[in-house]
Amino acid sequence: MDRRNFIRSAGVAAAAVPALAAPAIAQTMPEIKWRMTSSFPKALDTIFGAAETFARYVAEATDNRFQIQVFPAGEIAPGLEAANEVGKGSIEMCHTASYYYWGKDPTYALATAVPFGLNARQQNAWMYYGGGVDLMNEFYATQNLIGFPCGNTGAQMGGWFRKEINSIADLQGVKMRIGGFGGKVISKVGVVPQQIPGGEIYPALEKGTIDAAEWVGPYDDEKLGFYKVAKYYYYPGWWEGGAMLHTMVNLAKWGELPPAYQAIVKSASQAANCDMMANYDAKNPTAIKSLVANGAVLRPYPQDVMEACFNAANETYTEINANNAAFKKIYDSMAAYRRDAYLWLQVSEATYDNFMMAQQRKKTL
Repeated sequence: MDRRNFIRSAGVAAAAVPALAAPAIAQTMPEIKWRMTSSFPKALDTIFGAAETFARYVAEATDNRFQIQVFPAGEIAPGLEAANEVGKGSIEMCHTASYYYWGKDPTYALATAVPFGLNARQQNAWMYYGGGVDLMNEFYATQNLIGFPCGNTGAQMGGWFRKEINSIADLQGVKMRIGGFGGKVISKVGVVPQQIPGGEIYPALEKGTIDAAEWVGPYDDEKLGFYKVAKYYYYPGWWEGGAMLHTMVNLAKWGELPPAYQAIVKSASQAANCDMMANYDAKNPTAIKSLVANGAVLRPYPQDVMEACFNAANETYTEINANNAAFKKIYDSMAAYRRDAYLWLQVSEATYDNFMMAQQRKKTL
């Protein structure tokens, strides 16, 4: 099926005979040009590319009457200020990670990823069918925003370190670039978190300004060259089991859009959400092999590190829930779904995956 017709029918669904309705719809659609600022550099074709994919879907579905120009981080707004600028109304929309703004309110973090939260499939399920989108938009409205899922990295890697981490003691005093809410939790076990935009991580790691850094996973990390300055590559990124990005729109501007355009924005966001995850799943396998061939040393986090961080995360949630009603409302919804989701996951999905991974190790695939 042609993508343009699919998105139009999903978003507009206004006629029994699409072939006859399309010209009439196109004639009544206004011509609108918006700007979208990304929180990511253009060099990262996976993450920045999701915004371009979204904008292309919108243009195709409206016969180019609704055009959205995407700008990389730093061109019209700093990467970590994207949502703030949209909320102020200086830019119509952005593509960003909601947890970048957790310093304003930790509730922001729940839309992207929180430590020991949901994986990518679970995040989609909770957002689309567990009330997550509506709960987050109830909060976003207080920030003059409305948001829709628009990309996911999947479970991320746990970062690049200059030295081995053999126990929780080895993390004491380590200066680590770590995004979002994960920094608050990992600080409880002795790490000194640093929030640095993607394009500035490599020089900070190279100069020794930081001792470790996490970004996303093999494909992006290889492009950024971290393996050249820190060889130990840890996993998993327990703070981002399924990091979801969002299209965020200024709430007043959203209200000005025709309902058909609003529907197309929602549909295009969902399509780009699926596309970005597929893109990573296609590229990461080759990238991880390449990194190892170039000297990266893969290491799992020691069990005592995982346990200590899990306990620190739960302690943090208890503290925030006691003082932030908006966070507690959304966290409780996510946590309730998480309990059932992992009950189901271990029955069939994990059993199947574990068997197939054993075959991969035996080289029988």
